[in-house]
Amino acid sequence: MSYKVMHICLSDGWGGLEMYPARIIPELQRQGWEAHGLALAGSRVAESLAAAGIEPLTVLSRGRALLQVGRILAYLRRHGIEVLHCHKSSDLRLGALLATLRPTLRLFFTDHMGVTRPKKDLYHRWAYGQITRLFAISEATLKRNLAAFPLPPERIRRLYLGIDLSPYAPQLDAVAREALREELGVAVGQVAIGLPGRLTDGKGHAVWLEGLARLRERAPSLSWHGVLIGGLTAREGSDEAYVAQLRTRVAELGLVEHVTFTGFRPDLPRLFEALDIVCVPSRNEAFGLTVVEAMAAGKAIVGADSGAIPELLEAGCGRLAAPHDPVAWAEAMAELGQDAALRQRLGQAACARAALHFDVTTHVKALISEYAGKESKP
Repeated sequence: MSYKVMHICLSDGWGGLEMYPARIIPELQRQGWEAHGLALAGSRVAESLAAAGIEPLTVLSRGRALLQVGRILAYLRRHGIEVLHCHKSSDLRLGALLATLRPTLRLFFTDHMGVTRPKKDLYHRWAYGQITRLFAISEATLKRNLAAFPLPPERIRRLYLGIDLSPYAPQLDAVAREALREELGVAVGQVAIGLPGRLTDGKGHAVWLEGLARLRERAPSLSWHGVLIGGLTAREGSDEAYVAQLRTRVAELGLVEHVTFTGFRPDLPRLFEALDIVCVPSRNEAFGLTVVEAMAAGKAIVGADSGAIPELLEAGCGRLAAPHDPVAWAEAMAELGQDAALRQRLGQAACARAALHFDVTTHVKALISEYAGKESKP
């Protein structure tokens, strides 16, 4: 077979799902595969693919993509592409149509979101029936996938996501780190407690802020500063109305002088260096990419005891707190905030676990093994 794959992501949003193709393209190429992309014209996905070194085929809308199926098939034939990989369930209409019209295509789908309802009606039986392999990104989503999708268990596989770990290795000297902390509003000697990620409902910002308010009571002698890392606009992947609600709640809790909104930052690995504790209070993560990034950076982590996060953050690598309990968050942050040696031990264990299980090289090796597999579609 030809070692070529087209990643299809017709999304105008910007999150982990949309970032995935560009994240793995360099490693795909390093392992001998030629990558192509199909994206919406002008989207962040299209921009990220171009930045990763490939010029994607673009369409104006999902509807236009279906109308231009002949153009897409011609592109696949011209480039000798036999593998398609979809990342949004809505893109499977196109992927399944392409696979129906050209039965030699192998179609893969990653369920990045974690399906929440059964998909076994006539349409979904047809669309998912064209899939060679469906990837669940955690054990938590695998259970839901097995129950929801009209596929036999052997065609669904759990495949953890992976990242390039190298950017998260420390690079700043003491002076540069202190300068960055000062830029983030963290005073000398303060414990920096960060929450990275999109500012959207479901990511747990509210319980984290409530936890910070209670942290003042739980550990009155602890000097700390909270850092909210994430875009503040829709273009940057955040919910602007939600951002406004968070700012209001910060004021109501008397935390204006204690919490910094950084806005979008392209230097997240360096920001991790400036933090002492990383919090991920998302209520129902299908995977938890931010957790893995913080692990790779060797940070002490508090994660929500829900979704896939407990799988990633095993005992000895961090702390878990109930996603709706601000008191539990305050207690976990107080424990880590008051014990620098504990933070170091947890961070070292987390970093070792990330290297063992969540490296992009390992992920892509498993992925291309599936791409090149001998299984045939029914």
